Amino acid sequence: MSLFNSLSVSASGMSAQRFRAELLAQNIANSETTRTEEGGPYRHQDAIFQVSDVKDPFSSAFQSSFDGPRAGVSVQEILIDDKEPIRRYLPGHPDADEKGYVSFPNFSPVEEMVDLMNANRSFSANVTAMNAVKDMISKSIELVRG
Repeated sequence: MSLFNSLSVSASGMSAQRFRAELLAQNIANSETTRTEEGGPYRHQDAIFQVSDVKDPFSSAFQSSFDGPRAGVSVQEILIDDKEPIRRYLPGHPDADEKGYVSFPNFSPVEEMVDLMNANRSFSANVTAMNAVKDMISKSIELVRG
């Protein structure tokens, strides 16, 4: 794999983790949402990743000398949780049923925060890998210059 392909692989990882972080932030923001447009409480969402080919912007110039596998990551689908909502007795709540119970989303905002920190670390690892490749490319250019 060429150095340019490595940049594309890291970029795909960064893009996937950014999307995952957005979903996690949305989950945290809606952890107490009792009414959605679809009806009922908010449903937890999670990104499912898959291996995918990476589009390399430099491939046309370097294809003949750097052929090899170029696998990155992309979001395959968004999984919507189908757990039963948590019911709390809140008779004065506007979304309470005839017995006074309100349905709340069934997931832990604390777990979402931990997953968000994990997505942040994964994103940072890809940034570090990109910076290492950029340094290698820079050093290679310096060596060629003499």
